[in-house]
Amino acid sequence: MQNRLSKVVAAVAVAASASAGCGGARYMVSPVPLSAAQDWPAARLTPHVVLVSIDGLRPDAIATFSAPTLQRLVEEGSYTLAAQTILPSKTLPSHTSMLTGQPPERHGVLWNNVVTADADVIELPTVFGVARDGGYRTAAFFSKAKFQPLQRPGTLDYSQAPGGWFGRWDSRRTIADVERHLEDARPNLMFVHLSDPDRAGHSSGWMSAAYGRAVVAVDAAMARLLSSADGAFGKDNYTLIVTADHGGHEFNHGSDDPRDVTIPWIAWGRGVKAGHLQGTAIQTVDTASTVLWLLGLDEPGEWSGTPVTGAFSAAALAADGS
Repeated sequence: MQNRLSKVVAAVAVAASASAGCGGARYMVSPVPLSAAQDWPAARLTPHVVLVSIDGLRPDAIATFSAPTLQRLVEEGSYTLAAQTILPSKTLPSHTSMLTGQPPERHGVLWNNVVTADADVIELPTVFGVARDGGYRTAAFFSKAKFQPLQRPGTLDYSQAPGGWFGRWDSRRTIADVERHLEDARPNLMFVHLSDPDRAGHSSGWMSAAYGRAVVAVDAAMARLLSSADGAFGKDNYTLIVTADHGGHEFNHGSDDPRDVTIPWIAWGRGVKAGHLQGTAIQTVDTASTVLWLLGLDEPGEWSGTPVTGAFSAAALAADGS
C-alpha cells in the first residue's frame, strides 16, 4: 500500500459510473511522504484513532431499538447520551464543527446542499490536515455527496464519497469499502460516516419502525467495523469514538429542539476508562480536540474545543504526561 500510494504525484479525483440519481462516485488519493512512518510524534496515547459519525442517531435510539454493538460500546466504554451539537443542527455544518473544532460562526458553513458544497472550500484546518502534517496517515469514508469541502487534497491519504445531487451510500457499502481498505492500509486516523438513520428519519420519521431498522443496520455495520479494526490494528491498539452530527424529531432536524441537538458520545478501546461521563458537558467541537490529543498533536490555537480527558484512565493520562 505504501509503495502504491507513494507513486501518486498529486491528489487525484476519480469519477466512476454509478446508478442514475446517485451520479458518479468520488475517490481521492493524496501522496504519502516517504518519511511518514518515521515522523510520528513521540508522545501519543494511541497509534490509531477511529472516529465514527452515525448521521441522525438519537441517543435514546440505542436502547429503544436494542442495538447490541452500540450497547456494548456504552457498557464497556466511556460515554454520555447528552452531548450537544451546534446550530443549525444539520449534517454539513455539524460535521464541519466536529472535524475543525470550530463553531459555525467561525467556519461559516451554514448551508447543507451539494451545489454549494461543490463550489465552496473550507479553509480552516481539519483534523485530517493537522494529523497528516504531523506525519500520520489519514482516511475518510463519507456516505453522502455533500462532504466534498472536507475532502481537501493533501489532507487525506485516502477518501471517498458518492457523487451526484442525491448521492448516498448505505452502511453495508461503506463498511465493505472500509474492510477492503484495511486489508493493506493502516491509517492512524480513520473517519467513517454512516447515513442510514438520517435517511430513514426523513422518509419515515425519527423513532419510527423504519428508523429502528436503520439503527439496527448501522449497528451491524459497527460490528463489522470492530472486527476489521481488530484485525488491522490489533485489539487494544486503537481508540474508537462514536458520535453523531445531530438527532431529529418527526421528519426533520436543524432546530434547537433537544431531540435535534442532543447526540451520543462514546469512547472505547485503548486507554479508555469505562463509565458514564457524569457532569461533563461535551460539545461536538470537543471531538476534534480529543482526536488530536489522542494522537499527541497540538490543536490549532484558534480551536474552540477541549479534549475529553475524563474519558480516559489514570494510567493513560500518566503515560501521556497529563
